[in-house]
Amino acid sequence: MVSSGSPLEPQIGFSRAVRAGTYVAVAGTAPIGDDGCTVGPGDVYAQTTRCLDIAVRALQEAGASVGDVVRTRVMLTDVTQWKEAARAHGERFAAVRPACTFVEVSRFIEPDWLVEVEVDAVIAQEPS
Repeated sequence: MVSSGSPLEPQIGFSRAVRAGTYVAVAGTAPIGDDGCTVGPGDVYAQTTRCLDIAVRALQEAGASVGDVVRTRVMLTDVTQWKEAARAHGERFAAVRPACTFVEVSRFIEPDWLVEVEVDAVIAQEPS
């Protein structure tokens, strides 16, 4: 299990990421800065970039890399802004090209959050 240090983890009963064998699941990741405040209020691109930074750090802590990512889910409060989220996603995953889904949700826990990202990875086995 990988923890982000969020005080909500023990309260809710979740981990930032969990590794089971070669599979790594990164939970819905919000655009929260190191200071606990929302990064980039009103800016989907900045928020998506922050979500991806947090998710990639969790992957690395679990022993995975961006190249191991097989699926992403990008949840937006306004799907018409998908191109800004897609730009940030493409900067990170253009060479990997995981399966990806964009969906619209009504809202998140914090009203300033415009996006959350989930990431699934399968760690590549070393050739024998």
